[in-house]
Amino acid sequence: MAAPCPGSRAARRCPPGRAVAVLVLVAVAAVVPLLGPAAALEGTGEAAPPGTPGVALLRTVLFAALSVHLGEVFVRRVARGVPGAPEAAAPAWGPWAAGAGFLAALGLASAVAGGDLLPRQAYGLDLGGLYASRDGRLALLEVNAFAAAGLCARSRRPGSAVLPLAAVVAAEALRAHPPAEGAPLLGSGLTLVHLTCAALWAGGLLYALRTLWRWRVSAPDAGAAVLGGYARVAAVLFAATAATGAASTLRRMPPGTVADQLTATAYGRVLLAKLLLVAVVAGLALLARRRLRRSAGGGPLAAYAPARVEVLVLAAVVAVSALLTAVPVPPHR
Repeated sequence: MAAPCPGSRAARRCPPGRAVAVLVLVAVAAVVPLLGPAAALEGTGEAAPPGTPGVALLRTVLFAALSVHLGEVFVRRVARGVPGAPEAAAPAWGPWAAGAGFLAALGLASAVAGGDLLPRQAYGLDLGGLYASRDGRLALLEVNAFAAAGLCARSRRPGSAVLPLAAVVAAEALRAHPPAEGAPLLGSGLTLVHLTCAALWAGGLLYALRTLWRWRVSAPDAGAAVLGGYARVAAVLFAATAATGAASTLRRMPPGTVADQLTATAYGRVLLAKLLLVAVVAGLALLARRRLRRSAGGGPLAAYAPARVEVLVLAAVVAVSALLTAVPVPPHR
């Protein structure tokens, strides 16, 4: 017997295609961080940091949880501004996303406490030592922020979760650029904007499509308005993500070395894979927007197919982005 779709009655069953899509997402989320480091490092002469696959997997979960929750808060606000929109939007995944983010952040904090290694025994953890290091304090901040986001998501004002989620973004931006790095505040600022825009872009599309599908019969025009409102903001989010990503790349790879490092270093190879996936996402986004503009009445569902594929590719982008944070940063050549 097929399992019922989340948020639907037992009489409704998930289409096989949707179940396959979920399986693909889970497979990508596991395969990229677990097998990606070895493939990226092959033949480069670089050594992988300890515990890279496990850390990359946990960071994939953390980034995905952040995107799902932040995007949900964003698009729910867009939906509230649509005239005639039904009160019942798509079921909230925020509490579940916050729970997954909390567990991932807790795992990453335990890795910091274990000397950048995922511990096998709880007694080997130095939890008190987390307060003594910058990375430890940032890891604890992320754990507490996801816990607070989960409480906000289950409160009467779920939109208030944006504050602890912003703390997670800030902690990630600071963690990615230690004080020993040149101009760390500039790097953290770029990462802050990049991660915020990317999370809103990916997570917002997921919730916009869920809302469009939920309202496809009761309020198709309102669903189209929500998707259109998201699409207008998404264009700005994409531009900001691309600009900050390019600036961050040039900070770590001087212009004269980019071509060589894209193929000769693990960081460059993963970055190249991410760029190719983002190019595919951009093409799918343009196709979905074109179909949305040409549609009328209940026609907005014509944009659903390319946009749904866009979500799947964005999931791969999230996994590759997490892998990018785990491989060695190339030296300035």
